[in-house]
Amino acid sequence: MKVSEIIEELQFLSTPEHFAKMAHFGINNSKALGVKVPSLRKLAKTIGVNHQLALELWSSEVHEARLLASMIANPKEMTESQIDDWVCDFDSWDICDVCCDLLAKTPFVYKKIEEYSTSDEEFVKRTAFALICELAFYDKNATDEFYDHFFEIIERESWDDRNFVRKAVNWALRQIGKRNNTMRLKAIETAEHILYQGTKSARWIANDAIRELNNVKVIARVNKSRK
Repeated sequence: MKVSEIIEELQFLSTPEHFAKMAHFGINNSKALGVKVPSLRKLAKTIGVNHQLALELWSSEVHEARLLASMIANPKEMTESQIDDWVCDFDSWDICDVCCDLLAKTPFVYKKIEEYSTSDEEFVKRTAFALICELAFYDKNATDEFYDHFFEIIERESWDDRNFVRKAVNWALRQIGKRNNTMRLKAIETAEHILYQGTKSARWIANDAIRELNNVKVIARVNKSRK
């Protein structure tokens, strides 16, 4: 399929209702059509992996075309330069989070977490913590000790009160804590350290994480999933 044909298909799949909902959920729709993510995933399966087409779709600047690009790109073919270019283009939380499913599979993921975690750009910095979430959820073979440095990054950056950063920092802390009970206790300990920072952002990140990780349903789910 050509980019022009895909754009036409995206226009066909778009709805005014979803376009309106995007703004309601804090998604930048200035270059969007209004296509739901499940529809994009279905289209991606039809197209299959096609890295060159993914790069061309990204260059179109159409929001849904870029989401689709991340679904058909080959993580093994993503260069470090391409990753940086894409991440610098992020202008909304959804494009960040969806693309992290791809970026987490690239060989540069650990380097980029460290690099992006101190960025001045809100969505670039969010990427670091969204990547931590991806690894915490999908990498079943990583040891508990593997996440110790991520706890350090989370604690270090908990001062940042920008909405989409602090939410991602909190998300990363909670996601690591749900790996198993040992990590749950380490995440709570990290949250308690964060509380001592005393900033509004740190208090929100820590208190929210402690509340969820101490929830009896979460504890039961963590223990059950890791047996």
